Amino acid sequence: TVVVTKARLDDGSTRWAQGGIAAALGDGDTPEQHLEDTLVAGAGLCDETAVRALVTEGPDAVRRLIATGAHFDTDPASGEIELTREGGHHRRRIAHAGGDATGAEISRALVDAVRDQGLRTIENALVLDLLTDADGRTAGITLHVMGEGQHDGVGAVHAPTVVLATGGMGQVFSATTNPAVSTGDGVALALRAGAEVSDIEFVQFHPTVLFLGRDSEGQQPLVSEAVRGEGAHLVDADGVRFMVGQHELAELAPRDIVAKGIMRRMQEQGADHMLLDARHFGAEMWEQRFPTILAACRSHGFDPVTEPIPVAPAAHYASGGVRTDLQGRTTVPGLYACGEVACTGVHGANRLASNSLLEGLVFAERIAADIAARRPWPAVPPAAPREPSLLPLIAPEERAEIQRIMSHGAGVLRSAASLAAAAAALESVHVTAVQEREGSGKTAEPGVESWETSNLLCVARVLTAAALEREETRGCHWREDRPERDDAEWRRHLVVRLAPDRRLVVRHTDGTAFPSTDTLSVPDAPREP
Repeated sequence: TVVVTKARLDDGSTRWAQGGIAAALGDGDTPEQHLEDTLVAGAGLCDETAVRALVTEGPDAVRRLIATGAHFDTDPASGEIELTREGGHHRRRIAHAGGDATGAEISRALVDAVRDQGLRTIENALVLDLLTDADGRTAGITLHVMGEGQHDGVGAVHAPTVVLATGGMGQVFSATTNPAVSTGDGVALALRAGAEVSDIEFVQFHPTVLFLGRDSEGQQPLVSEAVRGEGAHLVDADGVRFMVGQHELAELAPRDIVAKGIMRRMQEQGADHMLLDARHFGAEMWEQRFPTILAACRSHGFDPVTEPIPVAPAAHYASGGVRTDLQGRTTVPGLYACGEVACTGVHGANRLASNSLLEGLVFAERIAADIAARRPWPAVPPAAPREPSLLPLIAPEERAEIQRIMSHGAGVLRSAASLAAAAAALESVHVTAVQEREGSGKTAEPGVESWETSNLLCVARVLTAAALEREETRGCHWREDRPERDDAEWRRHLVVRLAPDRRLVVRHTDGTAFPSTDTLSVPDAPREP
């Protein structure tokens, strides 16, 4: 096994996860109750079979994680894991570590395990494309190791199976909670390799992100849902709790409902942010339960102990991604996907809070088991010669423009007009690059910045096309021109792929369950007698 990572081993979204990991670990809680909350949050689009696998296997997966070395906060008296509550959950089932540093602790434990086992790792390496053999099976990846050799130097890792765990694509928007590495590289690679992606229009905007001003860009500090879970209130400038009456759970409604509530209040009042009031926590609770958030707020000039925190929604999580089956297999033989880059069907139209770490945990185990069961793998044949790519490299200077287009046209508030305008603007960026290459042979210089920008444009075009196709409001996809949910027409998935000529092909499934990938997934490898 070789682990290739874009930056350092812990430089992904995992270590930024504040709230925790959801599992039915508490007295009186059951996987069935966890399943029900997940299905409600997913707004009718969850694949129930996938959700059932998540919630039933989740508790033991968390216990195995603890056995691996992860330390969760426990009650001093009983020694039991402390559980808190977040939006959309009807029970306290969120395990946390370091107060609000759960992801950092999980990342630490897993990185330590990788190093203890002596697994080979390649850090600071940007994955570029999938290698395939003459039969279209996975044969490895191409990659660029940053800081070594030529600026545009490309190497390869040969392997009969590849597991994509590249995280999200939040950097396609101007403001996001995602780290700088989240540029949609895995989804773009999969699309270029011929894999299908699904539900990519469902981008979750976290409702409470620290508001740093209208012109703030890049990664923004997250104010965890766990703060509301412990009793913080959303208020407007007049101190009115505007979520009361909008949902039975008020501030603890599913994220799409809270984000919409904030946006509506902002529109009504002509404001650019709302306020999260947790002054009643007191200094001791802030310091012990939410030390990371407290430090982040204070570093930006806000003190939540004495004043409400300015918040606004920002791009947070991609509920869709590379379509997989229950073993993590994609529609490309030998290619698996796990975590935020994947679309297992668990999240539907809107991820339930703290199900993301659990999904990564449960489906990673399923992928590992599937790969182990198919051993021994045949020797990797030489990669087939590849046709020249029909997708041009995009200049790094276009990155900010792509983000502006997406934030304005495909953000929290969407409409046919805004999405059409975004699609046209993105197409213009693409066509200009094609014309320059075909007319004068001019193209962007190969390198990390242009490769990332090209990936961002790829996922932006696919996301916008899917959002324009889905003519309804569902989960975190909010169409102002189609404000109602339409189960008769749209309780189905959109599946997108790139045709050989690089045109986008969009199709609809017949219902909420994903079509099988069996006909295209990896066949059983020869086994020893």
